[in-house]
Amino acid sequence: MKKQREAKRPRLSYERRKALCGYGFISLWLIGTIAFFLIPLGKSLWYSFNTVTIEPGRLNMKWTGLSNYRAALDKDPYYTDYLVDTLIETLWKTPLILIFSLFIAVILNQKFKGRGFARAIFFLPVIIATGPVFKIISGDMESTGNNGSAKFSTMFSTDLVGDLMRFLGIYNISPRMTEFITAVADNVFGIVWSSGIQILLFLAALQNIPPSAKEAAQLEGATSWEFFWKITFPYVSPFVLVNLIYTVIDSFTNPLNKVMERILVFQNQDINYGLASAMAWIYFVIVLAAVGIVTAVVNKFVYYEVE
Repeated sequence: MKKQREAKRPRLSYERRKALCGYGFISLWLIGTIAFFLIPLGKSLWYSFNTVTIEPGRLNMKWTGLSNYRAALDKDPYYTDYLVDTLIETLWKTPLILIFSLFIAVILNQKFKGRGFARAIFFLPVIIATGPVFKIISGDMESTGNNGSAKFSTMFSTDLVGDLMRFLGIYNISPRMTEFITAVADNVFGIVWSSGIQILLFLAALQNIPPSAKEAAQLEGATSWEFFWKITFPYVSPFVLVNLIYTVIDSFTNPLNKVMERILVFQNQDINYGLASAMAWIYFVIVLAAVGIVTAVVNKFVYYEVE
């Protein structure tokens, strides 16, 4: 009887059991994505087309169409200016982060004493990258009240940068260049602080360069400069694209940028969920378009090794 019951019991195939195990592992992620991302995303889109008022126990919706979007673009005196400022800041800051990250990754890939400690130092901001910590390091005294960090933030003051540019003979050659160098110096800690993930990815790419490529370059008598541009850079170019996309998204979604702060003002202070949602969706479309353009352009120059 026992053998007959076992024979009648349907048995799952090995492939079916593997599939069920896979679905089991991702089930929590799926639930979290639906409950905490997709549903709030849909509600935010719905709010953007309504005037939302708070009543006891519920939110009252009144359909207004595109009025919130028109108010964000035409009536708000700061939103469009903040959008332009954020786009310009991302445009010049992203290449600097990528260049710095690749430079540091190449150095950390060399063999020297204390290499593990040095790698931990550059990755440390990723672990403690919180708003209050970054504000203290960047010298935001108004929000932190920490006078000690003011001295830390004056290492690259405007006067010091001006003196250095005068020493190099490039001061006031171009007002735009002077303004750009000053802006870079003012944001040097932000650039370093935002480079931890990129350094880690570039380091992984450098360690995956096949030894055969290095041996071939040595046999051909390639210099270090030639080795970097003909071997190293092509092999890490896929990670350049990954880091570029990550850096652009990280810059746009930084809660400290002006656009995000403006959206939070209407959401938390004015309790204007409709206008805040419209601003957020305009910003989301711009970010999506920027990432799409960057991916389409840079992907043409990426080297993919064919096995």
